[in-house]
Amino acid sequence: MTAHQPRVIIVGAGIGGLTAAVALRRVGVDVAIYERAPELAAAGSGLSIMSNAVSALATLGIDLQLERHGQAIESFEFLTRDGREIRTLPLKEIGDRLGAPSINIGRTELQQALLAGLDGQPVELAATVTDVETTASGVRVTFADGRETHGDALIGADGLHSVVRSRISGPTPLREPGYVCWLAVVPFRHDRLPAGAVRHYWGAGQRFGLIDIGHGRAYWWGTKNMSAAAARGWQGDKAEIERAYADWADEVGEVIRVTPAEAIISVPAQDRPFLARWGAGPVTLLGDAAHPMLTSLGQGAGSAMEDAVVLARSLAGVAAADVPLALRRYERTRRARTRQLVQTSRAVSLIEQAERPLARRLRDAYFRWVPGPVLYRQNAAVLTFPGGGSA
Repeated sequence: MTAHQPRVIIVGAGIGGLTAAVALRRVGVDVAIYERAPELAAAGSGLSIMSNAVSALATLGIDLQLERHGQAIESFEFLTRDGREIRTLPLKEIGDRLGAPSINIGRTELQQALLAGLDGQPVELAATVTDVETTASGVRVTFADGRETHGDALIGADGLHSVVRSRISGPTPLREPGYVCWLAVVPFRHDRLPAGAVRHYWGAGQRFGLIDIGHGRAYWWGTKNMSAAAARGWQGDKAEIERAYADWADEVGEVIRVTPAEAIISVPAQDRPFLARWGAGPVTLLGDAAHPMLTSLGQGAGSAMEDAVVLARSLAGVAAADVPLALRRYERTRRARTRQLVQTSRAVSLIEQAERPLARRLRDAYFRWVPGPVLYRQNAAVLTFPGGGSA
């Protein structure tokens, strides 16, 4: 009797879940995708798909044509609050050497590119997981509306508040460093934002990012220190954000001014302690469900895409009976890399959000004077997909 090919259930149709579906289908694995939201509506913000993620996808021959949907990074600068340069990062040079650009893109456009990559594969919506049970033949998932589905493997790609994660590890605490993030995408052009530009402005307990995502649009984000409770329940308005950046660089004030209040999203900064065990039996985790991280490295989406590629490689050609071994292989391959990204993202975030004058001066001085080769190596280590080439 020929061993049957596995059927993989993916819970969560965010970036990680959709990329996993695209990657698994590319290697011939049957997938079923379930999403708790009633519709696939991406948040109105942007993100970076860095060289490492582009390289990872390329190892499976996946080209989402992200440069057509977004904008490749041409320059990346750290600046003072009033727009004076602190340091330029060599991201374009690293990407050129790797043969994989870093790309800024709107979440909606990335979602559309991933859905196109599914080539008609349906996504089951309004599917909230209430129970996960390992069976003799695989795994059974029960949903709030009474639906059930059975498969040979379950991938929890259901984000920071993952139900699948809670079934594996029980409750794990959120870590909240104590700052709010404001996010928006808006049509915007400015002399200080040339094509492909990324600008990060640093102040006292505040940051601002202004990013060209192509097609005449900018993605911007701002952060401000406050208590974790205040960040979690922020109920302010656009006027508060305008006051927070009133004396910053002109382009910062201008992009906030032209952004409709209803286009601004507020989210608290949150991650979780690194989870040593991602799965058991035919169940594993991916992306934010496994290793949520703060945003300072811009690697939340990219690390989920790396996960998806490694998962697909691990399951390619595997019989259903061997799925648990393949999932443990995937977890072992990803653990050290993602642990480092989580830890580094958190450390950099705390440095960038510095509020005391001495800490700010040390932060700025370090980035100004760190030797170029050291800066290159640090960034190349993040931007290189393990096994996908080196800088």
